[in-house]
Amino acid sequence: MAGVNSQPLQISQKFKMATYAMMGVGALGLIATMLHDKERAWYAYLVSYYYFTTLAIGGLFFCAILSVSKSGWSANIRRFPEAMTAFLPAVLIGGIVFLFGAGHVFEWLNKEEVAKDVLLQHKSGYLNFTSFAIRMILFTGAWVFFKSKIVGNSLKQDQSGDESLTLNAVPYSVGFLLFFAISFSLFSVDLLMSLQPHWFSTIFGVYCFGGMFQSSLAAMILLLIFCMKRGLLKGYVDENHLHDLGKFMFAFTVFWAYIAYSQYMLMWYANLPEETVFFIARQKGAWVWVSMALILFRFIVPFLYMLPRWVKRDPDYLKWAAYLILVMQFVDLYWLSYPTLSPERPVFGLPEIFAWVGFAGLFLFLVGRFLGTYSIVPLKDPRQHESLHHHVVY
Repeated sequence: MAGVNSQPLQISQKFKMATYAMMGVGALGLIATMLHDKERAWYAYLVSYYYFTTLAIGGLFFCAILSVSKSGWSANIRRFPEAMTAFLPAVLIGGIVFLFGAGHVFEWLNKEEVAKDVLLQHKSGYLNFTSFAIRMILFTGAWVFFKSKIVGNSLKQDQSGDESLTLNAVPYSVGFLLFFAISFSLFSVDLLMSLQPHWFSTIFGVYCFGGMFQSSLAAMILLLIFCMKRGLLKGYVDENHLHDLGKFMFAFTVFWAYIAYSQYMLMWYANLPEETVFFIARQKGAWVWVSMALILFRFIVPFLYMLPRWVKRDPDYLKWAAYLILVMQFVDLYWLSYPTLSPERPVFGLPEIFAWVGFAGLFLFLVGRFLGTYSIVPLKDPRQHESLHHHVVY
C-alpha cells in the first residue's frame, strides 16, 4: 500500500544558507583567481561548469528515455531526475558567461596562433568565436526548452491529473533525444576536445556521453537514498527501484570502459601523430598516475564492487559506489582538459576548489528548491500502479 507522504521536501534554512555560502565563496574565490591567473581560473570554471551540466542534462535524458519507452516501474522515482534538470537554465547562463573567458582557454581563438598554423586555419570554418557562441546558445537554450515541455507536463499532471499530458510528453522526448545525440556531442567537442585542436576523435562524444550518464545515475541514486533514509518515500520506492538504477549504473561503468578502451586502442594501433598526441601527453610524468587512477577507480573498483546483487539493493553500500563515480567524473574531466594547461604535471588547488564549490552550491540550491516546491512523488501519473508493484527478480 502506498505511503501518505506526497508533499514537497522540507528544505531547511540551514541547507539554504549553506548553498548561499558555497555560491558566494566560489564566486569570490574564482574572481580573485582571475585577477592573478585568468587562464587557470577559466580552466577551473570550464571543468566545473561541464561537470554539473552533465548531471543536469543526464537527468533530462533519463526523463526522455522513460517517456519514450513508456516506463511504468520508474514513475515514483521520476521526480529526482526532473529535479536535476532545474540546473539547465544555469547551464544556459553559465555558457554565456564562459564566452567572455573562452579566449583565455582555446588556442583557436588566438588570431596570432591561427595565422601561423595551417591546420587551425583549415578548421577555422568551425572553430571560430561566432559559430562557437551560436552553438553554445542554441544547444543550451534548446535544452531549456525541452526541459520546460517534458518536465513541465509532468508537473502540470500533479495538479490536473490529465492523463493526456503523459502522451503529450512523448513527441517532445523523441525530439529531444534526436537533438541531444547531435548537440551533446558537439557541445563536448567545443568545450573539451577543441582544447587540443590538433587532435581529434570520432567517438569523443560517445565517450563523454558514457561518463555523463554514469555520473547522472550516481546523482539520482544519492538523491533517492537521501529521501529513503528519511522515510519520505516509504510505500512508494523500495530496494527494487534502487536495484534497477544500480544495474544501470553498473552497465554504464562497463560502457564507459569499453568506449575508453576503444578510443585508446584504435589510436595506439594506428600510431598516427595527429591521434596519439593526446595520449602521449597523458602517459608522461605525473599525468600517468591520473590515467591509472581513472582505470582503477572509474572502472575496476566500481565494477567489482557492484557485481553482487545485494550491493545494488542496499542503500548503505550502493551510495559509496555512487560517491566514487561522481568523484571520478570530475577526475575524468580534469584529465581531459588540464594537460593542455599544464603539460608537465597536474596542478590542483584553490582555483579548482572554488569553481567546484560555487557550481555545487548553485546546483544543490536549484535542485533543493525544485524538490521543496513540488511533490517528490508524481502521484497522478497514470502508470504509478506499475511502480507501486515493481519487482526485480534477477
